Amino acid sequence: MHLLAFGINHHTAPVDIREKAAFATDKLIDALQEITGSGAVDEVAIVSTCNRTELYCGLESAHDERVIEWFCGYHRLNRSDIHPYLYQHPDQAAVKHVFRVAAGLDSMILGEPQILGQMKEAFATAHKAGATGKMLNRLFQQTFTVAKQVRTDTAIGASAVSVASAAVRLAKQIFNTLSEQTVLLIGAGDMIELCARHLQDQGLGHMIVANRTVARAQQLAGPFGGEAISLAEIPTRLADADIVITSTASQLPILGKGTVERALKTRRHRPMFMVDIAVPRDIEAEVGELNDVYLYTIDDLREVVQENMESRQEAAREAEKIIDTQVVDFMHWVKSLDAVPTIRALRKSADALREAELERARRRLARGEDPAKVIEQLARALTNKFTHTPTDVLHKADHDGNGALLEAARRLFDLNED
Repeated sequence: MHLLAFGINHHTAPVDIREKAAFATDKLIDALQEITGSGAVDEVAIVSTCNRTELYCGLESAHDERVIEWFCGYHRLNRSDIHPYLYQHPDQAAVKHVFRVAAGLDSMILGEPQILGQMKEAFATAHKAGATGKMLNRLFQQTFTVAKQVRTDTAIGASAVSVASAAVRLAKQIFNTLSEQTVLLIGAGDMIELCARHLQDQGLGHMIVANRTVARAQQLAGPFGGEAISLAEIPTRLADADIVITSTASQLPILGKGTVERALKTRRHRPMFMVDIAVPRDIEAEVGELNDVYLYTIDDLREVVQENMESRQEAAREAEKIIDTQVVDFMHWVKSLDAVPTIRALRKSADALREAELERARRRLARGEDPAKVIEQLARALTNKFTHTPTDVLHKADHDGNGALLEAARRLFDLNED
């Protein structure tokens, strides 16, 4: 059996193409059963996220066109339209690809951990659908082991590489724990929502979302158990915030030095961590001059992100070495499968010889012959039958000068030179 990994991702295809090639979660089991039922593959798992759609297949030929034909037919895509964006990785290249994907080396954000969880879900779904077998079960088992080793042995996920995650990581450095802290998020765009998610993951105590449109603030705050306020309410609520993160489209600053000074007095100068990731800035630069305020701008965070990205790239180089070693290990196992049919045939032949000789021995015993002589004859017959064919082949090899076969026989039967 061969392996094939093929599909599209954010490197090869724009979002409108990725949308057309995505598999709906609630229809994934049906799709898995359809492709296995078509005969295009023997085993398959499908990973479908916003950034990639990939099929990991076990099949008779790594160059079987039926897989791509099924894929195009399922999504009602013209092959000529999708072909420029598709990639195919056969056998060893497929193993390396799936290891790299699980380790976060092929992600839009280098080293991000979410893809591993998505791959675990994809495998669980495929397994539940009966679409996996010996090959993919072993592949995914080793894939998860490799991803864990990369996380453990390298710093691939140790540093923040997005502005939102860097902001939250800095907040945690200042307050140690966020479980007793209150955050004020100003704005309700994608960046603020991403910050909210990172804060929730870190066990934030309380969240306040301020926005020009309170309804939009409520929409964002609701899933996180937060409260929504208007921008006009910020001066009266600012003192409640230990952390302030702001990202709006305002052309003028929302927070001035005077407003922050008054909030600090109310807080009795307990420190405030403030992150301004808006352009133009939402917080006056003079706020950074105040004692008890830690103010970071988008440029500060970009420097942090750049340093961390360089760190992750170094970790990625270490991860690639781990993956290369693990790919070799997996391919050794794959090659060992080639011997399985021969081993089965050898055992079947030996079992047939044994049963034939046992039956003869039983008949002799039933006739009342001496058991000692029957056992001796049984042993001699088994020895002769088991060695007859190998002896004939080795005699011919010796006559033909086939030293390689003779050496193989010595290794096979653990024979010394004598």
